[in-house]
Amino acid sequence: MDWTSVIGQTEIKRQLQSLAEGHHVPHALLFCGPQGVGKLALAIGFAQLLLSEGNPEIAADPARLRNARAMLANFEHPDLYFSFPTIKTPSMGSDHKPVSDDFIKEWRSLIRKGPYITIDQWMTQIGAENQQSIITAGESDALLNKLSLKSSQGGYKVVVMWLPERMHVTCANKILKLLEEPPQQTVFLLVSEHPERLLETIRSRTQRIDVKRLEEKDIFQALVNERGLDENAARRVSRVAHGSWNEALKMLDAGNEERQFLDLFQILMRQCYMRNIKELRKWSEAAADLGRERQQRMLTYFLKQVRENFIFNFHNPELSYQTAEEEAFSRNFARFINETNVIEINELFQETANDIHQNANAKIVFFDMALKLIVYLLRK
Repeated sequence: MDWTSVIGQTEIKRQLQSLAEGHHVPHALLFCGPQGVGKLALAIGFAQLLLSEGNPEIAADPARLRNARAMLANFEHPDLYFSFPTIKTPSMGSDHKPVSDDFIKEWRSLIRKGPYITIDQWMTQIGAENQQSIITAGESDALLNKLSLKSSQGGYKVVVMWLPERMHVTCANKILKLLEEPPQQTVFLLVSEHPERLLETIRSRTQRIDVKRLEEKDIFQALVNERGLDENAARRVSRVAHGSWNEALKMLDAGNEERQFLDLFQILMRQCYMRNIKELRKWSEAAADLGRERQQRMLTYFLKQVRENFIFNFHNPELSYQTAEEEAFSRNFARFINETNVIEINELFQETANDIHQNANAKIVFFDMALKLIVYLLRK
């Protein structure tokens, strides 16, 4: 992978290129931004740059440069380390703390398909859709052992840590020590969607790079060039994607998850409107069976639909970012999301997401949410 695999983000690529060429690379960068904007793509591209052209000795030797590029193309360079959330599988011993190396084959297989990945894709890759994944306490020990060794190729050692906000507190504290006293010529590239969940002391020891949403024209061009869409289809998808390449790809998937979330949203709102407590209890039980990761994604989708339905009332297509199916539902439903309840409904879904994140009983949390939603929706 190289910069050509990164969609848009021209200014950040220029900034990173300048850091590498000037040999003034901070010991830790924190790539922040929403899902699908290219944070991991940028981090991997920068890591590959540092371990090839960014190393003067390798850059000056065509044979070594070709060798480095070949290893990097397969993500098997000995000085490139990946760290990411993992799970405990039934085959692991009771005392074993899962680490990234346990799943490195699955990781490489996934990112070889493209660096725009989501946590649900990763969980599917390792067969753990209904589990919560974390970066365990054992991960920091494994990294410390690796980084204590000299660089294999000379030059930098680079750690790409994906979703560091999922670090166990013990791991976070040990990583903090590594950031305070980093091994020589070691660069940490943290890729976060929720940097506010990181320890403040970790954030303060990194140079933050905010990766903004992609421009519509960049998504449009990628859909036409890489996916072969006709211009009309690419134009609608790029608009509704709201700056996320992952969202654009979801809309190209005929069986995408958001269609299921739309069904759940419609059922919830209809049953709340009818005050059907029995059906709402069934809905809560069905939602509880989705697993924590999918529940979080469902609630994120619900928050998006609250916003879109509120905006729908202004009858300004320029402000709307909905699919045809979502628009069809909003025509009759949007009036129930208005200035009297939009803030409270938004806060309700956010509170529910926080409760789920803290491992509260999902059936109770969702049923309580549904009962409160009845009051908000029917408020005059």
